[in-house]
Amino acid sequence: MLNNMVMMDRLMQQADTIFYKVPKGLNRKIVTDISEQKNEPGWMTDFRLKALAIFESMPMPEWGPDLSGLNPNDIYYYVKPLQAQKQSWDDVPDDIKNTFIKLGIPQAEQKYLAGVGAQYESEVVYKSLRKTWAKKGVIFADMSSALHEYPELFKKHFATVVPARDNKFAALNSAVWSGGSFVYVPKGVHMDMPLQAYFRINAQQMGQFERTLIIADEDSFVHYVEGCSAPVYRQHSLHSAVVELIAHPRSKIRYTTIQNWSNNVYNLVTKRAIAKKNASVEWIDGNFGSKVTMKYPCIILQEPGAQGQVISIAVAGNGQSLDAGAKMIHLAPHTTSNIISKSISKDGGCASYRGLLKIVKGATHAKATVQCEALLLDSASRSDTYPTIDIQEKTAHIGHEASVSTINDEQLFYLMSRGFNDAQARALIVNGFIDAFVKELPMEYAVEINRLIAHEMEGSIG
Repeated sequence: MLNNMVMMDRLMQQADTIFYKVPKGLNRKIVTDISEQKNEPGWMTDFRLKALAIFESMPMPEWGPDLSGLNPNDIYYYVKPLQAQKQSWDDVPDDIKNTFIKLGIPQAEQKYLAGVGAQYESEVVYKSLRKTWAKKGVIFADMSSALHEYPELFKKHFATVVPARDNKFAALNSAVWSGGSFVYVPKGVHMDMPLQAYFRINAQQMGQFERTLIIADEDSFVHYVEGCSAPVYRQHSLHSAVVELIAHPRSKIRYTTIQNWSNNVYNLVTKRAIAKKNASVEWIDGNFGSKVTMKYPCIILQEPGAQGQVISIAVAGNGQSLDAGAKMIHLAPHTTSNIISKSISKDGGCASYRGLLKIVKGATHAKATVQCEALLLDSASRSDTYPTIDIQEKTAHIGHEASVSTINDEQLFYLMSRGFNDAQARALIVNGFIDAFVKELPMEYAVEINRLIAHEMEGSIG
């Protein structure tokens, strides 16, 4: 399914289908054009224009990686590849369809996926949901379709978890958003097959601003998986998504992300979940590629008994700055959370953990653990940690552990004394380091992640 993103890069570059593209740059006319292209109601156009004003009023963040190479006025904010979304593989243009066939998505959809969405540039070009789940009331649509087909449900939840004023790039996304997924799982429906979406930037100097909203009603379960990639161009591209998850009482949402951007993409993403009474939310977050990544999945444990978990990995190579982490905010008693963050830096790359753990007054008997581990493969690489822990309740039980390690001669000697050569020994150490992340993935994803890690490590571990 994720079957080989590297192959996809080459294949997708063959596709050059563009139906409509706004001029480069950002202003009220561009935002209005996007809204008109989507035939949106007036309240959404107003929302976009207010978000644009917020974006223009906020300064660029200066507390993280260097963003000086990003010029917001040198980007195409909306590129529509097709006139209309397709519901059948037969109707998708051959150049795009062949790519997804090579990815194995048709076969995966038939065997073990409940539904598939594929976004190319600014729009979703294909979306499907198995009839079995549709009959049970599950909604799996692109965001624009959901706005028109489920207006009350959409408006009730849209931008309630991540408002436009949250940060500069959430405001940008709110102004120019396009594509993404809308998922609603009714009460008591347990989806034992994952939904998958794949996002692809194919045009250079383009921004992709998908927006995803997932609502799990009481006693339901859904696993949503997304993959992202882009080919290599000389000019930079921007990916600035917003993801909102709402887990109602006793429901569970698992959100798995595998991002493999080319090394000239600025990946600036806002992801946040709300977990209500005895609900559970899990972020499984894999970060590969990009020039700069700033991403900190957040879970707000809003009601008693809510649980949250973030397991992430970031791999930074030459010229890359991956600033990733997690946020857990305990607002209610007997809430629990767990963060496991791993990073690998190689060839002069920089991987950073930036996190927040907050337990407010009154969130009694909360439990939380944070574990950060960094692996440096050479002396030119770097790892930074910026943890913030704010505990306002004496009954809280907190654990925090951080470590930085290198591949040292003793480890290599031990493994080579058991018959492994140098390259095999280094690969074993890296695979052991990422084991906690890989074991949380479905089998087919675990296999692909191991291949992706092997590809990233090529030249570093022999």
